[in-house]
Amino acid sequence: MSNETPTSVRRVLAPEYGGPDVLRVVEEDVVHPGPGQVMIAVRAAGVNPADYKGFSGQRSADPDALPIRPGYEIAGTVLALGADTELASGGGAVGDPVIAFRVSGGYASVLTVPAKDVFAKPDALDFPAAANLLLAGTTAADMLHAVDAQDGETLLVHGASGAVGVSLLQQARRRGMRVIGTAAERNFDMVRRFGGEPVAYGAGLEQRVRDAAPDGVDAAFDCVGTDEAVDVSLALVPKERVVTIAAFQRSQQDGIRVVGGGMPESAAFRDRVRADLIALAASGHLVVPVARTYPLDRGADALTFLADGHPGGKLALLP
Repeated sequence: MSNETPTSVRRVLAPEYGGPDVLRVVEEDVVHPGPGQVMIAVRAAGVNPADYKGFSGQRSADPDALPIRPGYEIAGTVLALGADTELASGGGAVGDPVIAFRVSGGYASVLTVPAKDVFAKPDALDFPAAANLLLAGTTAADMLHAVDAQDGETLLVHGASGAVGVSLLQQARRRGMRVIGTAAERNFDMVRRFGGEPVAYGAGLEQRVRDAAPDGVDAAFDCVGTDEAVDVSLALVPKERVVTIAAFQRSQQDGIRVVGGGMPESAAFRDRVRADLIALAASGHLVVPVARTYPLDRGADALTFLADGHPGGKLALLP
């Protein structure tokens, strides 16, 4: 283990449930890695809606779970490795650039995590982009997997200019699928940039999709959770080939498929697909557009901006 590891870590946490204003920056003792663990100097932490949901009380308001430490994905450099430990991608040495996903407490200057969740960072992505690759990327891959999407199919993606939508566009295009993506007109260029055919959401959406795909749509993916997205999807596609990550009540009501990182089947698939997505990024076939970066102590500002719903790309905290 390196002799130059820090003795303390700056960390963002939520001591109570609520909005972004409850977040606090604290200093804690660093956790040195044991066997099977890696200590990482965090260069960027990905900012995702799931981070806010963890401390907002939407999922659970269990007081015993406090304080909540948000942040599921990071990019940084190796500070130390536990004894006889290798990264999930193999090897690993102090100073190596890495990414880690399905971790906890990523809003921090230093993080010690299981080595099975740490991979070499692809050179094609800088630290802010790398820190935002895998949560959206594995979610998109999980959605395609859930309906067994195939080469040559026509897909409908609701919210195509968002983080998951942009990853869906790229992964689907790479696999030979055609994608029609709903978005606001101001985001049409984003949809086109990543291989989608944009249509504006709002009144008349079903007919606009039918006009764009006169031979029909094979599967629909809801990244926004609106009734419009679900209603249009069900009007065009059998419910067995509609999948959502947001419309949980409608999934129960209408029998459409829902996927999420907290579901065992989804979690196992997302773990399996991480290395494949990193390889795609390394080859330049999976791009992560970053809209803004913030210093660590402005995590609340980043999440407030994200909650607006139109960040125009990913956000990252830079410790």
